[in-house]
Amino acid sequence: MRWPGTVSGMDTHPETTRTLGQGLAGYVRAVAEEVGVPTEGTGYEVSDTATAYLGLSDRWAGRDLMLVWSERHGWSIAVETEPTEPSVVVAHLGGGDPVPEPAVVGRFVADVEAGSPLGVVRPDFEAAGNRDVLAKRLSRYAVDLA
Repeated sequence: MRWPGTVSGMDTHPETTRTLGQGLAGYVRAVAEEVGVPTEGTGYEVSDTATAYLGLSDRWAGRDLMLVWSERHGWSIAVETEPTEPSVVVAHLGGGDPVPEPAVVGRFVADVEAGSPLGVVRPDFEAAGNRDVLAKRLSRYAVDLA
């Protein structure tokens, strides 16, 4: 099954972009399975930055929640807003790893959904020059994008 996503070669290393896309697709799939999000509720993109989206079934203040990932800030949970509005972040998954195990992300989501108090300090991971490292770390999740 093909997972919704976009991979475009915005960097000078097309092989890294392809490997990163394959790994991110599989990682998103593994996290989605962990948190119970169907394929149609997911998406990812590798362009000038790598990002992912998973639509969660829970609501916050009457609005849908989303689980989002970026290579710069890792995982966070935010309130879905109108396209012209900035998203409202509810919680960030802290720690020093932009690619935590899917089970760790699953516990993070469960804690937020259960109302556990979580910090909202946004991690800031070094992205410049680390695409090769990120692609290698995600390679164990790689899926065929063909």
